[in-house]
Amino acid sequence: MKLNKIFKWGMVVLILISIAILVWGFVSGFETSTHEVLPPTNALLTWAAIMIGIALFCWIVVGLFISIKNDPKSLVKMGIVLVGIAALCLVSYLLAKGNPVPGYTGKPVSAGMLKLTDTILILTAIAGVGAICAIIVGEIRLAIANKK
Repeated sequence: MKLNKIFKWGMVVLILISIAILVWGFVSGFETSTHEVLPPTNALLTWAAIMIGIALFCWIVVGLFISIKNDPKSLVKMGIVLVGIAALCLVSYLLAKGNPVPGYTGKPVSAGMLKLTDTILILTAIAGVGAICAIIVGEIRLAIANKK
């Protein structure tokens, strides 16, 4: 019960910080004519990375703690999921070409940044297709279960 309150208030604090950064960005303005990255945009990107880090930390550490407490055998499942995610990221990285965007006339970006951007795009596409497949399979299983 106490753990739920900690998560609830932690989530409220993170949402309030996110809203404050977003409002700051809109008040300060996100764009200029020179296409430079402004502090509000940089802060939003940094905060997004921090939120992803917090989510991963909570998923791994809290999940690990609860798994050990409830069922030590579930650690094997968690390890398999982590290895699967790492393999998916590696395959996406290997498939990423890292080619520059055709017709882009702005400031040149490093080859490593292009490769990482392509990797993220591939991971997003895989996650989207996986979500659609999960919805379809879930509905089919639900329809089959309701017929019996």
